[in-house]
Amino acid sequence: MRYVAAYLLAALGGKESPSTGDIKKILDSVGIEAEGTRMDKVVAELNGKNVEEVIAQGFSKLASVPSGGAVAVASSAAPAAAAAPAAEEKKEEKKDESEESDDDMGFGLFD
Repeated sequence: MRYVAAYLLAALGGKESPSTGDIKKILDSVGIEAEGTRMDKVVAELNGKNVEEVIAQGFSKLASVPSGGAVAVASSAAPAAAAAPAAEEKKEEKKDESEESDDDMGFGLFD
């Protein structure tokens, strides 16, 4: 991921087709050792491609990936909506209890 991020930073900096040297320079500037084979792989995969188009394709692929939370919410929206106010009340009660227990300790954080 760091190699892709460095490639994108180089592209953002104005390089149309960043090289392994550009990636290495970025990674060296933050103290990360760069592996030549991984840099070569990133450059080979992205060479000649428009970075904005690659990102747009990635977003479209990511949108098609189901997420566990969205499926559960869609299938049980009504019971979850009814339980939400009760859950909020419980959270508020827990906050009040934790604040009271902090007051009972007898000293402040910065004393």
